[in-house]
Amino acid sequence: MEYQDYYKTLGVERSASEDEIKKAYRKLAMKYHPDRNPDDKDAEENFKQINEAYQVLGDSEKRARYDQLGSAYQQYRQRGGQPGNFDWSQWFTGQQPGGGNVRVEYSDLGDILNGLGGAGGMGGFSDFFNTIFGGMGGQAARRSTRGGQQSYRRSQPRAYEQEVTISLQEAYTGSTRKLDVNGRLLEIKIPAGARTGTKVRMSGAGPAGPDGAPSDLYLVIKVAPDPRFTREKNDLYTDVNVDLYTAVLGGEIKVNTLSGNVLLNIPAGTQPGQTFRLKKRGMPDLKDKNKAGNLYANVQVSIPKKLTDKEKELFEELARLAADQKVQA
Repeated sequence: MEYQDYYKTLGVERSASEDEIKKAYRKLAMKYHPDRNPDDKDAEENFKQINEAYQVLGDSEKRARYDQLGSAYQQYRQRGGQPGNFDWSQWFTGQQPGGGNVRVEYSDLGDILNGLGGAGGMGGFSDFFNTIFGGMGGQAARRSTRGGQQSYRRSQPRAYEQEVTISLQEAYTGSTRKLDVNGRLLEIKIPAGARTGTKVRMSGAGPAGPDGAPSDLYLVIKVAPDPRFTREKNDLYTDVNVDLYTAVLGGEIKVNTLSGNVLLNIPAGTQPGQTFRLKKRGMPDLKDKNKAGNLYANVQVSIPKKLTDKEKELFEELARLAADQKVQA
């Protein structure tokens, strides 16, 4: 197992503040986000490494433990120690440095990070993270003895997942779903701003485990595609048709939004493909109700396919005027 330099991954100094770490993470996460790099395996791997680094450096308790490990590891290397011989077992969560000879085994820890661009479920953490931080998420470790040697294995949390599909409109306004769980009819609120991969936790709503304790139930949200909009985080993108005359002369057009139609002023000389921003007409922020994304309207100019004789005559006159202007220029 190799030591992971999380500071290097995020491109920050070891003395970096929480704000500096957060800014670096957001910048890199946007750069390598799978939605911006479809079918790019290298970007996907970078995205997972960045998320893992922030999972540690963005948590004060994990960061303190990581810094302590880093100092010990660097001292070990300075003494000529080889990476493959470093005793990682003493850093297993729950053991104090200098402890006994412990063999650590882990099962899958689940999704990488919940709530970033819908990218949870891209894969698990590295072996390094699992070994050093596996027990710091509130899950217990189970110890057993095999042939006189102690072995630790991560115990899976008792949790059940249920996928629920909602429309983009429901994701915009928030919604509810009714579920029959062990004979109980539960009404679950899905918050506004939810995206594919968002998990809604219902503590104690799942079936009882072997020890009789109730399990947690998670609704895993899937937002269905909407033919009108493309979503990127909290921003929405849509195409708007503008007739040739409005594009040339200017005017008002109606733009469909998730909160109803709004009027958009189109300036004279608007070009095909030109984009207009409608501020805060995108998706609400899942964590801050006072924030919202933007709606970007991309102009598609409609060229008339059939002209009346009069219209054809006028266009021919315009063509002659344009030709004359070129000659004069």
